[in-house]
Amino acid sequence: MIVISDEVRGARAVVALETTLVAHGFPPGEGVAVGLESERRVRAAGAVPATIGVLDGKIRVGLSAEELVRFESSARKVGPRDLATCVVQGAVGATTVGGTLTVCRAAGIRFMGTGGLGGVHRGFPDPPDVSADLGELARTQVVVVSAGVKSLLDVPATVELLETLGVPLLGYRADTLPLFYSAHGGPPVPARVESASEAAKIARAHWELGGGGLLVARPPDESLDGIEPLIEEALAEAERTQVTGPAVTPFVLAFLHERSGGRTLTANRELVAANAALAAEIALAA
Repeated sequence: MIVISDEVRGARAVVALETTLVAHGFPPGEGVAVGLESERRVRAAGAVPATIGVLDGKIRVGLSAEELVRFESSARKVGPRDLATCVVQGAVGATTVGGTLTVCRAAGIRFMGTGGLGGVHRGFPDPPDVSADLGELARTQVVVVSAGVKSLLDVPATVELLETLGVPLLGYRADTLPLFYSAHGGPPVPARVESASEAAKIARAHWELGGGGLLVARPPDESLDGIEPLIEEALAEAERTQVTGPAVTPFVLAFLHERSGGRTLTANRELVAANAALAAEIALAA
């Protein structure tokens, strides 16, 4: 069921990358470029990228550029619950953070880079929507590097749930949790780390104690102002047009990209690639 590329199988330091960003996180034509740039940054740091997705009835760990293109059209959004169904039905499946973590656990990969982590949706418990990313992170021994949690979520509630699940939250050279597009403004992080080496040491100690995943929150290099009102407007529009479930995130992202004049798109591209590079540095330090 799981096919691991020769490059990934023979590597010492491997960084997992998701395919939902390729399929649903960017406008058509942009996703593949972001995926390839993330892979380039991982290689430049000295590690090997393992982009993960479902193709032709197999879970693929390590994709070619030609295979990556197949995720830009009609790919299912595949979380942990959807992997087996997608494989058996032979669909093209773009893995979320949670879906990617499930594969990491099976394939023995311990480092991942992404944009933002899923979490508790605003308005909880109406709707009662909590991303499967959190449960998978809690049970999988993987370091995930992201720019915090997705900005459309209830960030303080997500931080509280991470504590409940026993997931260490480390601010990379930051004392507060970045808010995806903004380097500041989130709740305080329980611990700050100054280097990839320090993050790797904490991960090793956490795993020796039987713990699961860790979240390293890397602030974006440049903060965008005025995004929160746009997020609230996007969520209101999603509710008005009855956009629900897995469709909310791509709807909000597209709304933000349009209303910000492309500023969020530029920021999103850069932070995804930068997070992948830091994940590679931590993998090499482990």
